[in-house]
Amino acid sequence: MTDKYDCVIIGGGIAGLQAAIQLGRYKRNVLVIDSNDGRSNLCKNYQNILGWPEGISGQTLRETGRQQAKSYGIQFVEDRVIQCQKTAEGFRIITNSYTCEAATLLLATGVVDRVPPELQQELHPCMGKTVYVCPDCDGYEVNNRRVLVLGSGKAGASLSLVLTYWTNDITYINHDKKEIGPLANSLIKKGIIYREERIKKVIAEAGILKGVILQNNEVVYGERGFLAFGGNKVRTKLAHELGIELLKNQHIIVNPRTKETNVSNVWAAGDIVAHSEQVTVAMGEGLQAAIWIHKRLLELYEK
Repeated sequence: MTDKYDCVIIGGGIAGLQAAIQLGRYKRNVLVIDSNDGRSNLCKNYQNILGWPEGISGQTLRETGRQQAKSYGIQFVEDRVIQCQKTAEGFRIITNSYTCEAATLLLATGVVDRVPPELQQELHPCMGKTVYVCPDCDGYEVNNRRVLVLGSGKAGASLSLVLTYWTNDITYINHDKKEIGPLANSLIKKGIIYREERIKKVIAEAGILKGVILQNNEVVYGERGFLAFGGNKVRTKLAHELGIELLKNQHIIVNPRTKETNVSNVWAAGDIVAHSEQVTVAMGEGLQAAIWIHKRLLELYEK
Protein backbone atom coordinates (compact mmCIF):
# COMPACT_ATOMS: atom_id res chain seq x y z
CA MET A 1 0.00 0.00 0.00
CA THR A 2 1.12 3.54 -0.66
CA ASP A 3 1.09 6.21 2.04
CA LYS A 4 -0.91 8.83 0.11
CA TYR A 5 -4.28 8.33 -1.59
CA ASP A 6 -6.67 10.34 -3.69
CA CYS A 7 -9.40 9.16 -1.35
CA VAL A 8 -9.64 7.02 1.75
CA ILE A 9 -13.02 5.40 2.31
CA ILE A 10 -13.69 4.53 5.94
CA GLY A 11 -16.21 1.71 5.97
CA GLY A 12 -16.44 -1.18 3.51
CA GLY A 13 -20.17 -1.79 3.59
CA ILE A 14 -22.62 -1.19 0.76
CA ALA A 15 -22.13 2.58 0.46
CA GLY A 16 -18.35 2.39 0.75
CA LEU A 17 -18.07 -0.41 -1.81
CA GLN A 18 -20.27 1.33 -4.37
CA ALA A 19 -18.18 4.48 -4.01
CA ALA A 20 -14.98 2.45 -4.34
CA ILE A 21 -16.16 0.83 -7.56
CA GLN A 22 -17.04 4.18 -9.10
CA LEU A 23 -13.78 5.80 -8.01
CA GLY A 24 -11.90 2.79 -9.38
CA ARG A 25 -13.56 3.39 -12.74
CA TYR A 26 -12.24 6.96 -12.52
CA LYS A 27 -8.77 5.39 -12.12
CA ARG A 28 -8.37 6.92 -8.68
CA ASN A 29 -5.89 5.70 -6.07
CA VAL A 30 -8.21 4.64 -3.25
CA LEU A 31 -7.91 2.76 0.02
CA VAL A 32 -10.93 1.24 1.80
CA ILE A 33 -10.45 0.72 5.53
CA ASP A 34 -13.06 -1.65 6.95
CA SER A 35 -13.44 -3.12 10.43
CA ASN A 36 -15.63 -5.89 8.92
CA ASP A 37 -18.32 -5.67 11.59
CA GLY A 38 -20.98 -3.65 9.76
CA ARG A 39 -24.68 -4.48 9.91
CA SER A 40 -24.72 -5.72 6.28
CA ASN A 41 -22.57 -8.64 7.44
CA LEU A 42 -25.50 -9.90 9.50
CA CYS A 43 -28.31 -9.79 6.94
CA LYS A 44 -28.85 -13.20 5.38
CA ASN A 45 -31.28 -12.02 2.71
CA TYR A 46 -32.19 -8.61 1.29
CA GLN A 47 -35.37 -9.10 -0.72
CA ASN A 48 -36.28 -5.56 -1.82
CA ILE A 49 -33.38 -4.93 -4.21
CA LEU A 50 -33.96 -4.57 -7.94
CA GLY A 51 -32.63 -7.56 -9.87
CA TRP A 52 -32.60 -10.01 -6.96
CA PRO A 53 -36.17 -11.37 -6.75
CA GLU A 54 -35.05 -14.30 -4.59
CA GLY A 55 -32.99 -12.02 -2.40
CA ILE A 56 -29.26 -11.69 -1.79
CA SER A 57 -27.25 -11.74 1.43
CA GLY A 58 -25.25 -8.82 2.73
CA GLN A 59 -22.12 -10.97 2.80
CA THR A 60 -22.54 -11.89 -0.87
CA LEU A 61 -22.96 -8.23 -1.80
CA ARG A 62 -19.86 -7.35 0.20
CA GLU A 63 -17.71 -10.17 -1.19
CA THR A 64 -18.65 -9.57 -4.81
CA GLY A 65 -18.35 -5.82 -4.29
CA ARG A 66 -14.81 -6.14 -2.95
CA GLN A 67 -13.76 -8.30 -5.88
CA GLN A 68 -15.34 -5.86 -8.33
CA ALA A 69 -13.55 -2.92 -6.70
CA LYS A 70 -10.23 -4.78 -6.61
CA SER A 71 -10.50 -5.37 -10.36
CA TYR A 72 -10.18 -1.58 -10.72
CA GLY A 73 -7.14 -1.41 -8.45
CA ILE A 74 -8.89 -0.41 -5.22
CA GLN A 75 -6.93 -1.44 -2.13
CA PHE A 76 -8.48 -2.83 1.05
CA VAL A 77 -7.29 -3.24 4.60
CA GLU A 78 -9.14 -4.69 7.58
CA ASP A 79 -8.50 -2.31 10.44
CA ARG A 80 -10.22 0.29 12.58
CA VAL A 81 -9.65 4.03 12.21
CA ILE A 82 -9.08 5.70 15.55
CA GLN A 83 -8.48 9.28 14.39
CA CYS A 84 -8.67 11.57 11.35
CA GLN A 85 -6.66 14.80 11.36
CA LYS A 86 -6.97 17.75 8.99
CA THR A 87 -3.65 18.69 7.39
CA ALA A 88 -2.48 21.38 4.98
CA GLU A 89 -2.72 18.95 2.05
CA GLY A 90 -5.73 16.90 3.11
CA PHE A 91 -6.13 14.40 5.90
CA ARG A 92 -4.06 12.08 8.05
CA ILE A 93 -5.82 8.81 8.90
CA ILE A 94 -4.59 6.90 11.93
CA THR A 95 -5.64 3.28 12.42
CA ASN A 96 -4.76 0.72 15.06
CA SER A 97 -1.68 -0.34 13.06
CA TYR A 98 -0.54 2.42 10.69
CA THR A 99 -0.95 5.96 9.36
CA CYS A 100 -1.74 7.16 5.83
CA GLU A 101 -2.79 10.38 4.10
CA ALA A 102 -5.55 11.30 1.67
CA ALA A 103 -6.66 14.30 -0.36
CA THR A 104 -10.32 13.46 0.31
CA LEU A 105 -12.33 11.37 2.75
CA LEU A 106 -15.54 9.40 2.49
CA LEU A 107 -17.15 8.36 5.76
CA ALA A 108 -19.34 5.27 5.39
CA THR A 109 -19.10 3.82 8.87
CA GLY A 110 -22.76 2.91 9.28
CA VAL A 111 -24.95 2.05 12.23
CA VAL A 112 -24.83 -0.79 14.77
CA ASP A 113 -28.17 -2.17 15.92
CA ARG A 114 -28.42 -2.68 19.67
CA VAL A 115 -29.07 -6.31 20.51
CA PRO A 116 -28.65 -7.48 24.12
CA PRO A 117 -25.42 -9.51 24.33
CA GLU A 118 -27.18 -12.47 25.92
CA LEU A 119 -29.41 -12.85 22.84
CA GLN A 120 -26.88 -12.22 20.06
CA GLN A 121 -25.63 -15.77 19.56
CA GLU A 122 -29.13 -17.14 18.94
CA LEU A 123 -30.48 -14.16 16.98
CA HIS A 124 -27.60 -13.48 14.57
CA PRO A 125 -28.16 -16.62 12.41
CA CYS A 126 -31.79 -15.50 11.97
CA MET A 127 -31.07 -11.93 10.87
CA GLY A 128 -32.57 -11.13 7.48
CA LYS A 129 -33.94 -14.67 7.28
CA THR A 130 -36.72 -14.80 9.88
CA VAL A 131 -35.77 -11.89 12.15
CA TYR A 132 -35.66 -8.29 10.94
CA VAL A 133 -35.03 -4.74 12.10
CA CYS A 134 -36.62 -2.53 9.42
CA PRO A 135 -40.35 -2.65 8.59
CA ASP A 136 -39.80 -0.70 5.37
CA CYS A 137 -37.34 -3.35 4.20
CA ASP A 138 -39.04 -6.46 5.53
CA GLY A 139 -42.57 -5.75 6.66
CA TYR A 140 -43.74 -7.76 3.66
CA GLU A 141 -41.94 -10.84 5.00
CA VAL A 142 -44.27 -11.02 8.02
CA ASN A 143 -47.50 -10.64 6.06
CA ASN A 144 -50.21 -12.61 7.93
CA ARG A 145 -47.57 -14.32 10.07
CA ARG A 146 -47.33 -14.80 13.83
CA VAL A 147 -44.80 -12.15 14.81
CA LEU A 148 -42.76 -11.59 17.95
CA VAL A 149 -41.41 -8.10 18.55
CA LEU A 150 -38.40 -8.36 20.83
CA GLY A 151 -37.64 -4.92 22.11
CA SER A 152 -37.46 -2.33 24.79
CA GLY A 153 -39.93 0.29 26.00
CA LYS A 154 -41.50 2.70 23.55
CA ALA A 155 -39.27 1.64 20.65
CA GLY A 156 -40.71 -1.87 20.66
CA ALA A 157 -44.27 -0.68 21.27
CA SER A 158 -44.11 1.76 18.36
CA LEU A 159 -42.74 -0.86 15.98
CA SER A 160 -45.44 -3.32 17.05
CA LEU A 161 -48.09 -0.78 16.06
CA VAL A 162 -46.41 -0.19 12.68
CA LEU A 163 -46.45 -3.93 11.96
CA THR A 164 -50.25 -4.13 12.30
CA TYR A 165 -50.32 -3.00 8.65
CA TRP A 166 -48.97 -6.46 7.78
CA THR A 167 -50.37 -8.80 10.42
CA ASN A 168 -52.82 -8.93 13.31
CA ASP A 169 -50.96 -11.67 15.19
CA ILE A 170 -48.31 -9.75 17.16
CA THR A 171 -46.78 -10.26 20.58
CA TYR A 172 -44.55 -7.54 21.97
CA ILE A 173 -42.02 -8.67 24.59
CA ASN A 174 -40.56 -5.72 26.50
CA HIS A 175 -37.23 -7.31 27.38
CA ASP A 176 -35.84 -4.34 29.33
CA LYS A 177 -39.18 -3.65 31.07
CA LYS A 178 -38.95 0.04 30.21
CA GLU A 179 -42.01 2.28 30.54
CA ILE A 180 -44.26 2.49 27.48
CA GLY A 181 -46.78 5.01 28.86
CA PRO A 182 -49.94 5.68 26.80
CA LEU A 183 -48.74 3.28 24.13
CA ALA A 184 -50.07 0.48 26.35
CA ASN A 185 -53.62 1.52 25.47
CA SER A 186 -52.72 1.65 21.78
CA LEU A 187 -51.42 -1.92 21.95
CA ILE A 188 -54.66 -3.08 23.54
CA LYS A 189 -56.78 -1.34 20.89
CA LYS A 190 -54.83 -3.06 18.11
CA GLY A 191 -55.07 -6.47 19.74
CA ILE A 192 -51.32 -6.76 20.34
CA ILE A 193 -50.35 -9.16 23.13
CA TYR A 194 -47.98 -7.51 25.60
CA ARG A 195 -45.42 -9.21 27.84
CA GLU A 196 -43.16 -7.23 30.17
CA GLU A 197 -40.61 -9.92 30.88
CA ARG A 198 -36.97 -10.63 30.12
CA ILE A 199 -36.14 -13.17 27.43
CA LYS A 200 -34.19 -16.12 28.79
CA LYS A 201 -33.66 -17.96 25.52
CA VAL A 202 -34.43 -17.60 21.82
CA ILE A 203 -35.70 -20.80 20.20
CA ALA A 204 -34.38 -21.12 16.66
CA GLU A 205 -33.21 -23.84 14.28
CA ALA A 206 -30.91 -23.17 11.31
CA GLY A 207 -31.86 -19.50 11.29
CA ILE A 208 -35.59 -20.20 11.56
CA LEU A 209 -37.20 -18.49 14.55
CA LYS A 210 -39.55 -20.71 16.54
CA GLY A 211 -40.21 -18.63 19.63
CA VAL A 212 -38.70 -17.51 22.92
CA ILE A 213 -38.58 -18.68 26.52
CA LEU A 214 -39.19 -15.88 29.02
CA GLN A 215 -37.55 -15.53 32.42
CA ASN A 216 -40.72 -16.84 34.07
CA ASN A 217 -40.38 -19.96 31.83
CA GLU A 218 -43.36 -19.03 29.68
CA VAL A 219 -42.86 -20.16 26.07
CA VAL A 220 -44.09 -17.73 23.40
CA TYR A 221 -44.18 -19.11 19.88
CA GLY A 222 -43.71 -17.10 16.69
CA GLU A 223 -42.88 -17.57 13.02
CA ARG A 224 -41.09 -14.29 12.45
CA GLY A 225 -39.44 -11.67 14.63
CA PHE A 226 -38.59 -7.99 14.67
CA LEU A 227 -36.03 -6.31 16.91
CA ALA A 228 -36.63 -2.88 18.41
CA PHE A 229 -34.38 -2.37 21.42
CA GLY A 230 -33.61 1.26 20.60
CA GLY A 231 -30.29 2.93 21.31
CA ASN A 232 -28.64 1.98 18.01
CA LYS A 233 -25.09 3.28 17.72
CA VAL A 234 -24.50 5.73 14.87
CA ARG A 235 -20.79 5.56 14.09
CA THR A 236 -20.11 9.26 13.75
CA LYS A 237 -17.34 9.71 16.33
CA LEU A 238 -14.80 10.51 13.59
CA ALA A 239 -17.23 12.96 12.01
CA HIS A 240 -17.71 14.74 15.32
CA GLU A 241 -13.95 15.07 15.82
CA LEU A 242 -13.60 16.61 12.33
CA GLY A 243 -16.27 19.21 13.13
CA ILE A 244 -18.89 17.75 10.82
CA GLU A 245 -22.45 18.93 11.43
CA LEU A 246 -24.64 16.28 13.06
CA LEU A 247 -28.30 16.04 13.93
CA LYS A 248 -29.35 15.43 17.53
CA ASN A 249 -29.67 11.72 16.69
CA GLN A 250 -25.98 11.79 15.59
CA HIS A 251 -26.68 11.26 11.88
CA ILE A 252 -24.66 13.39 9.45
CA ILE A 253 -26.10 16.27 7.44
CA VAL A 254 -24.84 16.33 3.84
CA ASN A 255 -25.42 18.41 0.74
CA PRO A 256 -28.44 16.74 -0.92
CA ARG A 257 -26.82 16.83 -4.34
CA THR A 258 -23.14 16.13 -3.70
CA LYS A 259 -23.21 14.26 -0.36
CA GLU A 260 -20.36 16.47 0.89
CA THR A 261 -20.44 17.44 4.54
CA ASN A 262 -19.96 20.96 5.89
CA VAL A 263 -16.23 20.15 6.17
CA SER A 264 -14.58 20.67 2.80
CA ASN A 265 -13.33 17.50 1.06
CA VAL A 266 -15.17 15.17 3.44
CA TRP A 267 -18.17 13.24 2.14
CA ALA A 268 -20.56 10.85 3.89
CA ALA A 269 -22.79 8.08 2.58
CA GLY A 270 -24.90 5.21 3.85
CA ASP A 271 -26.71 4.73 7.13
CA ILE A 272 -24.72 7.40 9.00
CA VAL A 273 -26.43 10.03 6.83
CA ALA A 274 -29.88 11.38 7.69
CA HIS A 275 -32.14 9.29 5.42
CA SER A 276 -34.01 6.00 5.20
CA GLU A 277 -31.58 3.23 6.13
CA GLN A 278 -31.89 1.17 2.95
CA VAL A 279 -29.30 -0.77 0.94
CA THR A 280 -30.36 0.84 -2.34
CA VAL A 281 -30.20 4.33 -0.81
CA ALA A 282 -26.70 3.56 0.46
CA MET A 283 -25.65 2.43 -3.01
CA GLY A 284 -26.97 5.60 -4.59
CA GLU A 285 -25.32 7.84 -2.02
CA GLY A 286 -22.00 6.05 -2.36
CA LEU A 287 -22.00 6.46 -6.12
CA GLN A 288 -23.14 10.09 -5.96
CA ALA A 289 -20.44 10.92 -3.44
CA ALA A 290 -17.82 9.27 -5.67
CA ILE A 291 -18.85 11.40 -8.64
CA TRP A 292 -18.32 14.60 -6.67
CA ILE A 293 -15.12 13.36 -5.05
CA HIS A 294 -13.74 12.84 -8.55
CA LYS A 295 -14.80 16.34 -9.58
CA ARG A 296 -13.09 17.81 -6.52
CA LEU A 297 -9.90 15.85 -7.18
CA LEU A 298 -9.78 17.31 -10.68
CA GLU A 299 -9.88 20.78 -9.11
CA LEU A 300 -7.32 19.96 -6.40
CA TYR A 301 -4.78 18.50 -8.79
CA GLU A 302 -5.09 21.42 -11.21
CA LYS A 303 -3.90 23.86 -8.53
